[in-house]
Amino acid sequence: MAARNLNALYKKRVATCPITISTTTGLEVERPMKSPVVKRSIVIAGHKTSVSLEDAFWKGLKEIADAREMTLSELVASIDTDRKHGNLSSAIRLFVLDHFRSQLAPKENRREPSPARAAS
Repeated sequence: MAARNLNALYKKRVATCPITISTTTGLEVERPMKSPVVKRSIVIAGHKTSVSLEDAFWKGLKEIADAREMTLSELVASIDTDRKHGNLSSAIRLFVLDHFRSQLAPKENRREPSPARAAS
């Protein structure tokens, strides 16, 4: 009886809290939601700011900076300077996406993404 009440309670909360069924007890167990987004601090033009990025975008950004022989701060500063609207985290995501997309394009259409394109 208690398990049935517990199940009803968790089913009401399924939209906000993911649940799993325990293989040992057969009861539904609530797991806390984890965001794949991590807030990271970076210094741009002498000012500390933070960006919220998923690990894949952060790693991609570091790869691009290394390939261009730039620091992360220099690359993010150029993205920040050239963005037209939106927040910095979104501009970085678009920049990284554009960079790797351009590598998949046919060779004759390949072009290196500029920070200005990341904001559009």
